[in-house]
Amino acid sequence: LQPVESGGGLVQPGGSLRLSCAVSGLTLNQHAIGWFHQAPGKEHERVSCLNTHDDTTQYADSVRGRFTISTDATKNTIYLQMSNLESDDTGVYYCAIQAGWGCSERLSGMDWWGKGTLVTVSS
Repeated sequence: LQPVESGGGLVQPGGSLRLSCAVSGLTLNQHAIGWFHQAPGKEHERVSCLNTHDDTTQYADSVRGRFTISTDATKNTIYLQMSNLESDDTGVYYCAIQAGWGCSERLSGMDWWGKGTLVTVSS
């Protein structure tokens, strides 16, 4: 089982992107879903987590109010809507899934994750 991210690309500061993550091999119900960001030369940072059990969400301070995590159960797909993008948002974004409740702080602590999609915010 490996999630597959898509939707990355080059965007100007202030612009928007929607990342998608297609999941096969399990249903998203009763799992925690996270998006992680790795800026160039830095460690992975969890930017958002969604618990499908109760639809509670968590966002890093750096993205709160600008990013929104969601799922489409009919498509078994996870989304990250990113708005008002900043240069610091540049990097590779990974979606990840954790069995049970709650997301690990570390990407390697999640049960499954994809290969990532690159987002470049630049004018």
